Amino acid sequence: MKQVYRSRAALVLGWIWVAFVAFNVYDLIARYSGKPSMVALAVLGVLTVVVYVIALRPATVFTEDGLLGRNPLRSTFVPWASVGDVTVSHSINVGYDDERMLRLWTPVSSARERAKAQRRGAPVPRRGRYPTEPTLPKAEQAAAEAFAGKTHADWVGEQITDRAERAKLRKEEPGPARVTWAYDSLAAFAAACALVIAAIVVD
Repeated sequence: MKQVYRSRAALVLGWIWVAFVAFNVYDLIARYSGKPSMVALAVLGVLTVVVYVIALRPATVFTEDGLLGRNPLRSTFVPWASVGDVTVSHSINVGYDDERMLRLWTPVSSARERAKAQRRGAPVPRRGRYPTEPTLPKAEQAAAEAFAGKTHADWVGEQITDRAERAKLRKEEPGPARVTWAYDSLAAFAAACALVIAAIVVD
């Protein structure tokens, strides 16, 4: 079963931008005025490519066979048995093939999110003889304890480590990682370049 992890904020802002651009493109086509309209379309095209590459494309994907890291310009697939050390700082860093490193673009851990996670993991000071905080159901309490002091990136990093360890326990053979260009990003850049050229040459 495939699981996809992304930055929610980047995804929401990215699709808001796409909706904004779609409205403006419709308006520019309906009120086409030659070169000014083409220049505006080129600017929107270039900005949309940047938003797509940085906000919409990056994803961390768990498949049955391995980890797929979709970064802005490349995709890297690492079989679970080939995953090495996993560390989490601002980003999730996955070691593979002995000395190589895959830096996942999403999810990331900002300083603000990490500080919030640490406050969430700190014990609540008890005031008075009797507890005044509401008691959580067991399921919610277990979830809160699992995420105590952890960011989303920390949790995803632990899931990667867990899957890699289970693959090694099953004695799966480590396989070679595959790194490929992001052809969708390259096609988007090519389309943006075509709009820029058209804006330059149109009268």
